[in-house]
Amino acid sequence: MPQSLSFLLVHLVFSTKDRAPVLDPTMRPALHAYLSTVARNADCECYRVGGVSDHVHLAIRLARTVATAQIIEDLKTSSSKWLKTQSPALVGFAWQRGYGAFSVGPSDLQALLHYIDNQEEHHRTRTFQEEYRAFLTKYEIEFDERYVWD
Repeated sequence: MPQSLSFLLVHLVFSTKDRAPVLDPTMRPALHAYLSTVARNADCECYRVGGVSDHVHLAIRLARTVATAQIIEDLKTSSSKWLKTQSPALVGFAWQRGYGAFSVGPSDLQALLHYIDNQEEHHRTRTFQEEYRAFLTKYEIEFDERYVWD
């Protein structure tokens, strides 16, 4: 086959360190735009970025030459440095060390976008930890509670 083609759609989730609620509503649009730009600069298609005060969700189609761990490292490192310049209150900002990356089929893209768009409403009744445990269970990922949170 002379051409390499792929469609790898991933739902990425990561939290602020210790789930600190520091991503206030006024700065989230700029953060989401920044994360989207980082993804696009890595030749990934970013369909959506959203979240609440303590975490973000991204729907990204990975470029065929980009590893999941690399794009997440780029997203977190770059945005952390950027956030520290946005406000004196964010000088000590950090993302959690870990992340969630979940595969999504093309037919589920619209449902994922809807889910990301409705984070505020969703988190009125469910914490980040409850949400994240539900993803791990849904995708049948074994985990040790002692090592999931930092």
